[in-house]
Amino acid sequence: MGSSLRAFCSPVLLALAFLAAVAPLRAQGELRGHGGPVRALSIAADGRQAITGSFDSSAIVWELERGVARAVLRAHAGSINAVLALPDGGFATGGEDGRLALWRGDDFTRPRSFEPVHAAPIVALAASPDGALIASASWDSTLAVHTLAGAPLRRFEGHQGNVNGVAFSRDGRLLVSAGYDATLRLTPLNGLSPRVVKLPSPLNALAIGPSGEIAAGGSDGSVFLLTEAGEVWSRIEASEAPVIALAFSPDGARLAVASPRGGIGVFEAASGKPVFTLNGPGLPVWTLGFTPDGREILTGGSDRLLRRWDARTGDHLGPTAMERPADLLAGREGGRGAEVFRACAACHTLGAEGGNRAGPTLHGVIGRRIGTAPAYAYSPGFSAHDITWTKETIARLFELGPAAYTPGTKMPEQRVTSPEDRAALVDFIEAESRP
Repeated sequence: MGSSLRAFCSPVLLALAFLAAVAPLRAQGELRGHGGPVRALSIAADGRQAITGSFDSSAIVWELERGVARAVLRAHAGSINAVLALPDGGFATGGEDGRLALWRGDDFTRPRSFEPVHAAPIVALAASPDGALIASASWDSTLAVHTLAGAPLRRFEGHQGNVNGVAFSRDGRLLVSAGYDATLRLTPLNGLSPRVVKLPSPLNALAIGPSGEIAAGGSDGSVFLLTEAGEVWSRIEASEAPVIALAFSPDGARLAVASPRGGIGVFEAASGKPVFTLNGPGLPVWTLGFTPDGREILTGGSDRLLRRWDARTGDHLGPTAMERPADLLAGREGGRGAEVFRACAACHTLGAEGGNRAGPTLHGVIGRRIGTAPAYAYSPGFSAHDITWTKETIARLFELGPAAYTPGTKMPEQRVTSPEDRAALVDFIEAESRP
């Protein structure tokens, strides 16, 4: 190599080496760290961090630019069903223990506030536009409003059953809440009477768009779109399964919709026209959100991962071939019972080798007293019931629903309304869980 070429290459190579050293790592398409399904997600307003909550009783704060975990937060006795990135850079977590934890500054070992504010699991959190208030929604049928300044708690009643979603209106004067009683409530914080909107389906999810528009996800697979004042103006037939997570894009033009069957649809909010489907591994997706710049969609679900997607194309940003856990029903003959059980397989195993997941193993469940599966952390309210699992009691559980039959449970609310399907389900569980 000539001296002139060496003189040129040396500074170039040094410059490239310097850039490689200081350039941020490329964000990973899959963020791994949770030991159970990812139940909740919130992305910070600056897009640099996110927090996830899991059935494994932990929350993780992620640095999105580097794709690494910054901190693991542990304070709850049970699953973390709701998380919130606060406007001031802190975080909030709500658990199935009914407690709210506030994490401020860089000390992730001790939450500043940690008190039981609900008598049942907290399943949704929201911050007011000015960042001064936090609202929580619970399966105890109530909403609660907390101030970061430490003012006394305010509680709002009215829903008849689980409250599954909560948000503040754009001006911060109203609490918007969605309940399994099929009502959307717009409750003034000044104490005036709420506006109650009755919808055709129990509601599992809620999202507020940048212009104040409201989206509510129903158990019939519909998304109901309402004006800021609560007037229904559109309905999207989004899924054949219940809608359990919703998110508007930052500009309000698109709406992402998730279901327990793993489908993630992206729709035009104005017309309801499908844009594309995010093709994941087919497992339940419990939570999702757009990054503040609108370029990515983050999703969390039963595969225990936080996944990243290109919001413009729908392409997965991780490996081309996505891993899917082994089918728990592979090789099992069960007909209709096996098909009904697929909704249960996200949280429960049947065989001796399966172990506990988000829910306890069902291996040997027939004849077992409630709350006694080995090595599973039950909620105290659930374990206190005097029930022995038989075909009859399991059928009753799915006839009435977990919240009514076993109050205090952390099991997601679901019912099998068809007597034939219930009978097929319990016959299948009895046969396949036998030791």
